[in-house]
Amino acid sequence: MTPSPSKTSLDAVLHQPIRTRVVAYLVGRREATFTELKQVLQVSDGNLESHLKKLLAAKYVATRKDDRGARTQTVYSLTKSGEAALRRYIANLQQMLGFDARNRAGGSASPLPRGKLAWNP
Repeated sequence: MTPSPSKTSLDAVLHQPIRTRVVAYLVGRREATFTELKQVLQVSDGNLESHLKKLLAAKYVATRKDDRGARTQTVYSLTKSGEAALRRYIANLQQMLGFDARNRAGGSASPLPRGKLAWNP
């Protein structure tokens, strides 16, 4: 019998460094092209594509086509469920580490205040 996940289990989709970095980057940027993500994360096309497929399958990331330039580009954005998953992931990490978000300076209980934790390389 498989044990049920605890309240503080980590999301298997996000518990992979490249996928965590993609989602964290999109929190601050709102959206990014495949090329931008590849350059910022310094990963190969195949590696990034593989991780984006997992994020898309989990519905954490959405795509749209941008044909304003010389060639059409795929643009990725974080979905509401992706943002919620990242918030849960961070909250679960904090709980596992014994970090109480309510005791932080500033008193904000949100584990991911918009615009403050945007990842920049």
